[in-house]
Amino acid sequence: MKTLFIPVNSKLEIEKSNLLEISKKLPKRIAICYSVQYKKQAEQIKQILGQNHNITDFLQVLGCSKPKISADAVLLISDGKFHATSLAYSTNLTAYIYDCKKLEKISEKDIQLFQQRKKSSYVKFLNAKKIGILVSTKPGQQNLKKAIELKSKLKDKESFIFLCNNIETSQFENFPEIQSWVNTACPRLDMNDARIVNIGELR
Repeated sequence: MKTLFIPVNSKLEIEKSNLLEISKKLPKRIAICYSVQYKKQAEQIKQILGQNHNITDFLQVLGCSKPKISADAVLLISDGKFHATSLAYSTNLTAYIYDCKKLEKISEKDIQLFQQRKKSSYVKFLNAKKIGILVSTKPGQQNLKKAIELKSKLKDKESFIFLCNNIETSQFENFPEIQSWVNTACPRLDMNDARIVNIGELR
């Protein structure tokens, strides 16, 4: 079966006066990132901010993105804090999110809560006796080989591999005996559920 990926574009309009006012709150060297539905707006924002700022990077991000950025701050054109908190955590840079209306800075508290959740997930994994290993069949996220290798290493735990296309954490309730889930797919899936730990964070 052939799979088609068709982006849906946001119809939000950029208010230049609003953007110029917001630009005063940003450092001179910034990276602009965007989720795919905001590509058109991001290009307009780049053109406007480029008059007074040095745009070091301009790139699309996904939930599983871990971009390498050389800037003093990251400006994400999107909605919700999912990608922005991820960017702030992975790049160790000040991150802002702009939804074409208002600017919001990702706070230290946002990052600390994210870090605390990750520590809690890891502790749950260490104490768990039964582990579920999540494997996605999606192109670019499929890591069955890593899952099998991990299963062979978990000598002190009983582990099971769960292979599926869409990983839905709501389905975890159907497997109450699983005490911790190891994610081999999108590394930002751990932001959805405190029971998930990423395979790359296991030591």
